[in-house]
Amino acid sequence: MQLNGFHDRVALVTGGARGIGRAIAERLRDLGARVAVGDLRAPQIDGVLGLELDVTSEPGVEAAFARVESELGPPSILVLNAGIFVIEPFEETTLESWRRTIDVNLTGAFLCARRALPAMREAGYGRIVAIGSSAGKTGGAKAVAAYGASKAGVMALAKAIASEYAPHGITSNALAPSLIDTDMISSMPDMADKVPVGRLGTVDDVADTVAFLCSAHAGYITGEVVDVNGGFLID
Repeated sequence: MQLNGFHDRVALVTGGARGIGRAIAERLRDLGARVAVGDLRAPQIDGVLGLELDVTSEPGVEAAFARVESELGPPSILVLNAGIFVIEPFEETTLESWRRTIDVNLTGAFLCARRALPAMREAGYGRIVAIGSSAGKTGGAKAVAAYGASKAGVMALAKAIASEYAPHGITSNALAPSLIDTDMISSMPDMADKVPVGRLGTVDDVADTVAFLCSAHAGYITGEVVDVNGGFLID
């Protein structure tokens, strides 16, 4: 099935310099959207507007959105992917480290969504997808309390937006990926043996799911957390 609903749509992907974010940006571009990607250093992706974007900075978010609006138009698709992953024993987690994870993974998503929603509401159309994690459901298999808490928060944020903005033609969903073959799990060897389908997930597995939720075919899906984990967590 060819996914529809991307022609003349403007998409913004946060945290898109590499890995999952980059794959999502390239997929949306290939489907016909006009795509901007933000990261701490402006990503270089063919056919994509690269932005310097610190999602923890309210002025930085404003500047990035202003540039997207000036060069491409108001985003009607927003993928909240920016995030950091820190493995730290709970008792060794400093307040500074805790706040940094929450600021990037949760507050950054809040700032970007808050900036995007007025234009979506005015247009009567929008698609928001937040990249959460199975750690937001389980707390994580390792010492990742701050990460798990932040991802639980961003998935709840997506649900809250879904409830409030559904009457305005805006859907908001989250993904809960697990064991995706990126740099984030490079410190956890031999994890493929724990996945029922027998392999690690790929960035394309995630990008495909995001693309569907951002398409015209998913207008009746909102407030959901979609697992992308090969059966690793069935709940």
